Amino acid sequence: MPDYTITYFPVRGRCSSMRMLMADQGQTWKEEVISKDEWANGNMRYSCAFGQLPKFSDGDFVLVQSNTILRYLARQHNLYGKDVKEATLIDMVNDGAEDLRVKYGILIFKEYETGKDAFIKNLPADLKPFEAILAKNNGGKDFLVGNKISYADYNLVDLLSNLVVLSPECLKGTPLLKAYLERVLNRPKLKAYLLSDAHTKVPINGNLKQ
Repeated sequence: MPDYTITYFPVRGRCSSMRMLMADQGQTWKEEVISKDEWANGNMRYSCAFGQLPKFSDGDFVLVQSNTILRYLARQHNLYGKDVKEATLIDMVNDGAEDLRVKYGILIFKEYETGKDAFIKNLPADLKPFEAILAKNNGGKDFLVGNKISYADYNLVDLLSNLVVLSPECLKGTPLLKAYLERVLNRPKLKAYLLSDAHTKVPINGNLKQ
């Protein structure tokens, strides 16, 4: 088994999707948990290429940048489509998920009190492109791209899970997306991980807003 280690704060945050991917693919990993004080006062920041976490290690091979880590894991575990065109479409959808995740992060950490209502109001428009992408792929019965799960699916499903916590009715207008979320979350290995203490006892965000 690969010698995977995640170095991150005691939250789900940017590491949740990579944890979901590894759990669903039957992989194990270690967690090196860093407190805010350790991060602020120690030298950990200087060991990270861009001065930020998460940090991911596969033995002595070290990466930062969460989407880079996801793509690395995708290449290792055949989660990058069947050819270059599918791989590019997977990247495209993941970039779309990243755009929405950035909006979510701004809300959670900067505008929660002032912008929550507007964010929720705009969610149907933000989610509509993903519904359309699903509809074009076997009527929404498979995954985002092709008939095999990809790293972008884990990223989007993690984000959708957070959005449902924020706004339980947010998928009401996107039935394919709702069914897709439920289908992926019920994959046996992933479901077992999501029910474990390793997931349930870790907050979604560092400021405890959700």
